[in-house]
Amino acid sequence: MNKEQKLEIKRHSLAHILASAVLEMFPEAKFGVGPNIENGFYYDFDLPRTLIPEDLPILQKKMIRIINKNYPFEKQIVNHDKAIELFKKAKQDYKVEILNDEAKDAEVSLYRTGEFVDLCRGPHVDSTGEIDAKSFKLTKIAGAYWRGDEKNKMLQRIYGVAFNNNTELKEYQKQLEEAEKRDHKKLGRELDLFSFHPEAQGSAFWHPRGMIIWNELEKFGKSIRKKYGSEEIQTPQLAKKILWETSGHWNHYKEDMFYFENENETYCLKPMDCPFNIKIYQTKQRSYKELPIRYTEIGRVMRNEKSGQLNGLFRVRAITQDDAHIFVLENQIEEEISLLLKMVKEYYKVFNIEPEFFLSTRPENFMGEIPIWDKAEKNLINALEKEDIKYGLKEKDGAFYGPKIDINIKDALERSWQLATIQLDFQLPQRFNVEYIDENGDRKTPVLIHAAIFGSLERFIGIIIEHTGGNFPLWLSPVQVKILPVSSEKHIKYAEKLNILLLENNIRSEIDDSNESINKKIREAEKQKNPYMLVVGDKESASNSVAVRSRGSRDIKTVGVEEFIEEVRRKIENKL
Repeated sequence: MNKEQKLEIKRHSLAHILASAVLEMFPEAKFGVGPNIENGFYYDFDLPRTLIPEDLPILQKKMIRIINKNYPFEKQIVNHDKAIELFKKAKQDYKVEILNDEAKDAEVSLYRTGEFVDLCRGPHVDSTGEIDAKSFKLTKIAGAYWRGDEKNKMLQRIYGVAFNNNTELKEYQKQLEEAEKRDHKKLGRELDLFSFHPEAQGSAFWHPRGMIIWNELEKFGKSIRKKYGSEEIQTPQLAKKILWETSGHWNHYKEDMFYFENENETYCLKPMDCPFNIKIYQTKQRSYKELPIRYTEIGRVMRNEKSGQLNGLFRVRAITQDDAHIFVLENQIEEEISLLLKMVKEYYKVFNIEPEFFLSTRPENFMGEIPIWDKAEKNLINALEKEDIKYGLKEKDGAFYGPKIDINIKDALERSWQLATIQLDFQLPQRFNVEYIDENGDRKTPVLIHAAIFGSLERFIGIIIEHTGGNFPLWLSPVQVKILPVSSEKHIKYAEKLNILLLENNIRSEIDDSNESINKKIREAEKQKNPYMLVVGDKESASNSVAVRSRGSRDIKTVGVEEFIEEVRRKIENKL
């Protein structure tokens, strides 16, 4: 057993110890589930009162006392009926519900920790005393619907973090503090980029400065796709249910779709762009000579994410994808996947981000035949190996219509994010009877490749905000230069002349014409994370120069206006 596996067992055991502490504090508590998760654990409870933050240190002390008592984790195997009888007697309705969903002839595994008995397969540490009492911390309280279904009762979830030792815990807490400073929701408000409003849950309202970032990313992505031979299209937001029945989304994805009745028809807001791209392909007969056909679209899609799962730009209902759908011959698959992998590297190089690649294989809920899936997975493996790319495996994590390559990145805090995806699809072309005429005049079915490089613009922007802490690279900054006249009355004309000149050179600039002192203007520009501050006074006005202060530096250097403009333009052109 490796170190990571031992840590997962420890975290799972801590979830039981937390439940035991809650039972001590609330004898009438009803217990949901308590798994280990990344960096820690949680447990869901139905309690007689609402928890408050002050309860967490009380529960933490109780957990430490349980650890110090060195209770063993005692495993017991009972039959299904006996298990139901035990939990009914204990008035643990949620455990009974779980058992009722399992096969009645199955054996049931129970674990006892002190007075607490849980329904659990394990494994656990041998006894509570094995856990370092200084290596974990309860962190927060949240609401969680039973079984993630908002039709069910809302339970109270207690989260904790746990590591191998106190040093690792402290390191994580420092990282958490830094993450809070970089929180994209907080910085989005402070930098006036976007906002969220309860009238449109899960949809960002983009402010003028946020739209500058959006448009720069969109322009950048389109320029690369054009270089790789993509043609831009645009498709509707709405389609009749029959389109989604044909695609398979109605059967496999219905719960995540928005739909409504109109004139005796069911209409769906599109959750995916692919069926619409197929419709454009089918507007005329295609020859094998035309393939590959590469469509790209800034696709606006809607997905019915549960309200409790929404999280700023990271989890939204209104999603904008830099989508691509490529129709290829079977013998073109590997070459086309290789081109997309090259494109991914070119995208992320600009952001100084090193991508990580993963092969996601056939899920449980798949559509189509297993031999076709096996062939598709082999195509993806060959393309990865051709590009000499090391990759991990995400077993059973493919889309329902085909395997995929997922691309993750690590941000400045070493957090992993899944962004780009390249999906190989033999299913949708067959379901829609997509065809081309081969060299012998026969009708054949092409293969469809789905690809999104940013993934979604919303999520990518959220990640970039946190990765940079709002200190965007010059080319992406909403305000690239802030002009700070020493005296708003005396030096404003020179500042206005500078501003016009910068704007004419496609440099985004603003003047701080407030009556504040120059030091306060500098502090405000630093808070707004402007890459350059130009202090202009008598000396600068007389010599047609600027006193330049770069973001994050206290040094000021005086240069000629033309020299400054040339330097900034060069950096913008080179995406610095």
